[in-house]
Amino acid sequence: MSAQAQMRALLDQLMGTARDGDETRQRVKFTDDRVCKSHLLDCCPHDILAGTRMDLGECSKIHDLALRADYEIASKERDLFFELDAVDHLESFIADCDRRTELAKKRLAETQEEISAEVAAKAEKVHELNEEIGKLLAKAEQLGAEGNVSEAQKVLQEVEKVRSRKREAEEEYRNSMPASSFQQQKLRVCEVCSAYLGLHDNDRRLADHFGGKLHLGFIQIREKLEQLKKTVSDKQEKRNQERLKRREEREREERMKRRTRSRSRERRRSRSRERRRRRSRSSSRERRRSRSRSRDRRRRHHSRSRSKGHRRSSRDRSREKSSKHKSSRDRSSRDRSRDRDRKEKSSSERRQESMNGRSDSRRSEEREAGEI
Repeated sequence: MSAQAQMRALLDQLMGTARDGDETRQRVKFTDDRVCKSHLLDCCPHDILAGTRMDLGECSKIHDLALRADYEIASKERDLFFELDAVDHLESFIADCDRRTELAKKRLAETQEEISAEVAAKAEKVHELNEEIGKLLAKAEQLGAEGNVSEAQKVLQEVEKVRSRKREAEEEYRNSMPASSFQQQKLRVCEVCSAYLGLHDNDRRLADHFGGKLHLGFIQIREKLEQLKKTVSDKQEKRNQERLKRREEREREERMKRRTRSRSRERRRSRSRERRRRRSRSSSRERRRSRSRSRDRRRRHHSRSRSKGHRRSSRDRSREKSSKHKSSRDRSSRDRSRDRDRKEKSSSERRQESMNGRSDSRRSEEREAGEI
């Protein structure tokens, strides 16, 4: 790649597809399904293992540094959750690598001599010390390349200590098995990159392996997978908390709405009760008023009837009095007439009697005179 192309790629990586102000230059957006999401997160195995023994070639999806820059700019504003796609991609790749490791272990078990559990444990200890030496040497080389010489010297001192422990472990392993078997090359499969490691490999071979691009690339992929899993779990937990919070807010709002509804219903009920009370009061007042009016009417009617009766009775009494007076007058007149009649009769009788007496006396006188 020329220097101009490198500078163009660097500018694309830093500023994205719209670095020249022309947004139509790149028609493919980073959200397109054709774009590799692992490349946007800088963890695609095709990029990491390029140029190694396990070079995977070009990725089937689009790789563009400018699209990665667009994604980094957009991810600051909102969560796009491209980590899920990257986790699926890396998990499938690591699963394939683990299957290759198990197959390599089975082949080694079939080709190498079977040893006892004690000897196998001692050989495993030697392998572990070899791995530790290789990692420390790779670290020392990295520190020396960075210019940190003092730290590199400290790491080399630790390497010497591990080497002494390795010699002791190799001596124990050599004494636990026959010399003919010990001379055979004992291999072991690396758990990280599924490469073969020898029991008698020198330090340069171990340093080259553990500091090589293949082994470090697999370490980077595995660490990136764990990091993405943690990021996804944190985001899911955050989203769950937000959902729970929104749910609690909705429930709180629903409770508030229910409370307001219940309060409004209670108010309406109280208002209806108050209306019923007012209606009952007004109806009772109306009933009392109607009763009082009816009583008043009855009283007026009764008073009228009494007054009429009184007038009638007074009339009757006056009539009776007048009739009695008339009758008494009639009686008195009759009595007076009777008395008059009686008096007249008595006077006439007396006159008659006197006349009769006179006549009788006359007769007696005449009789006496005649006798004489």
